[in-house]
Amino acid sequence: MTTTLRPTGPLQQAPDGTRSRSYDICVNSRPVGAVELGTLPGFGTAIGTVRSLRVDEPDRRRGRATVAALAAEEVLRGWGCRQIQVVVPVEATVALRMTEALGYTERGRTMVKDLEGPPPTPPDDGVTVRPMSEAEFQEWYATARETFARGWITRGVPEAQARAASETSHRTSLPDGLATEGTAFHVAVRDESVIAGHIWTGRRALDPGGEPVAYVYDIEVADGQRGRGYGRTLMLAAERTAHGWGLRRIALHVFAGNTPATRLYESLGYATTHLHRFKPLL
Repeated sequence: MTTTLRPTGPLQQAPDGTRSRSYDICVNSRPVGAVELGTLPGFGTAIGTVRSLRVDEPDRRRGRATVAALAAEEVLRGWGCRQIQVVVPVEATVALRMTEALGYTERGRTMVKDLEGPPPTPPDDGVTVRPMSEAEFQEWYATARETFARGWITRGVPEAQARAASETSHRTSLPDGLATEGTAFHVAVRDESVIAGHIWTGRRALDPGGEPVAYVYDIEVADGQRGRGYGRTLMLAAERTAHGWGLRRIALHVFAGNTPATRLYESLGYATTHLHRFKPLL
């Protein structure tokens, strides 16, 4: 029997170059499931994604999903994608095993915490958390764009695309800068004047059409200030921000290999909900 992908509609392409297309998974022309492919917004065709993949129950456990995933890789190669990215729920054990077998590597994970009870009180660690000033924001903004671009360049994305994606991402997320609605920037200050770190908290839906949650977009403790508990102080400040917005969940993304950060989040009650995995295509 032959498993193939059959388009169910035309290729969709946004003005920024983002692509998407849906396919039936067919066995000898008989539909047995569906897959939706796309590219990561802001990166042109550099990074392909499997947005969803489903095999109907009667045809499961026959290798249909594996063949469909391999066929999806060929489609994305044809689009010019340099790598493929998937996001898999931690409870989807079959999908996790399949991506491992196909050579995908963990890039990061989504972690979520349910907020129960009253907001946490600030720890007594000699640090004050206050809103970020406009001057501090402008300094952070320049550094953040460069860090974002460099991060993707080291992961194999062409420099021009990485820098364009950085500009687009920050412009879209922060159209009004520090005054952007649903955004909170805070700094931790030690000894009244030493900036120990910063945190950016916003609001977003984890799933399309889902309820908004508080989301930690960026947190960093300054060089020379690490190992003193200031990351915990900033994370608790984010929880207080979430409570102030009336939100009962808070989430974040942590890159694979950042063990200290992952341990901090776990100690604060965060649990992994999704694994982000990738695979080079070229």
